[in-house]
Amino acid sequence: MGAIVRGFDVRIACKEQVESLGATFLEVPIKEDGSGTGGYAKEMSDAFKKAQAELMLEQAADVDVIITTALIPGKKAPILVTEEMLAVMKPGSVCVDLAAANGGNVAQTQPDKIVTTVNGVKIIGYTDLPSRLAGTASNLFGNNVAKFILSIGPQTTNKKGFYQIDLNDDAVQNMLIAYNGERRFPDKIKPYSPPLPPKKNTEQSAVIIKSEDELWEEENEKQKQGFVKNTLISTILCSALLIFGFTAQDHDGVLLMSTFALAGLAGYQVVWGVAPALHSPLMAVTNAISGMTAIGGMILLSHGEEKDALSLLPQSPSHWLGAIATMLSFINISGGFLVSGKMLDLFKRPNDPKDFFELYSIPVGLVLGSLAASAYTHFGILANLSGVVA
Repeated sequence: MGAIVRGFDVRIACKEQVESLGATFLEVPIKEDGSGTGGYAKEMSDAFKKAQAELMLEQAADVDVIITTALIPGKKAPILVTEEMLAVMKPGSVCVDLAAANGGNVAQTQPDKIVTTVNGVKIIGYTDLPSRLAGTASNLFGNNVAKFILSIGPQTTNKKGFYQIDLNDDAVQNMLIAYNGERRFPDKIKPYSPPLPPKKNTEQSAVIIKSEDELWEEENEKQKQGFVKNTLISTILCSALLIFGFTAQDHDGVLLMSTFALAGLAGYQVVWGVAPALHSPLMAVTNAISGMTAIGGMILLSHGEEKDALSLLPQSPSHWLGAIATMLSFINISGGFLVSGKMLDLFKRPNDPKDFFELYSIPVGLVLGSLAASAYTHFGILANLSGVVA
């Protein structure tokens, strides 16, 4: 409404929020972030408080309205507007203390009262301001809706109360669903053109209207196709498990397959149940799952005869499965970290501290080098320990 607004907060993240609304963010010369847990602010150092008091004293002599909101969880609200600041404020100025319920941020605040200082500054200490705003908020919203309806188009002089829809107005055009019998949605951005007169050939201009029974039949058929598809998949999976059970040579193999099937089912249900909007953050979680499959693959690779352990290529079906699982897990883990890193980079600011993940290559190189040395010199038993490290 044309006011000059300035905002101050000890949390650095608030600067962008204040400036995004067109206000000026006030800063003290001391670099200290007051962001605490749960979005609340934390208590600042004495040097910061002194610089903050000097800034507030300067602003108090210039502004007409001060609104305070500072709260610290589990503590009394800090005093931000001192007696000295109240003394330099202009007569008729107002302090709105939104922290009045916790003691207040203004020196003379009294809960649920309006206090007037000696020099004519009013201090509002209501603790029920949210409930007092309901009527104001309704009036503001109703006013906005009324102004928008009136802006749809000018009323014509020959028909009182009839709106001449302004189709050149983007706001009006984007809200139209139908106009003069012509469907506008979803082609609402298309420039308006009057509908063509109906053709005499009724067969070409006929509109197909489906009855409720026909619509129900279509939905029923779609539902049936979904069940048929799921039944086919379930039948194939059950057949594969039965074939494995009939051809298995030992009881341990059946137990391993049962564990694998249950793990696969649980993992599928967990990942499938995630909303598409969360697929990128989910990538970081799949890294942990892929880490377990990598360990399982390495365990399969470590099982075998002595002559197989020295071979560069897998020597049995279980070895091949282990190698494939390890390779796919490596791809998934690497890609997951790359995607997660790119996603997190979107939220980084130029002045944020730099990450030094490349230093992690030191322990990785140590383990890989030791594992290679152990394999070629036959000194030490690092195969199983490398799985724990991984």
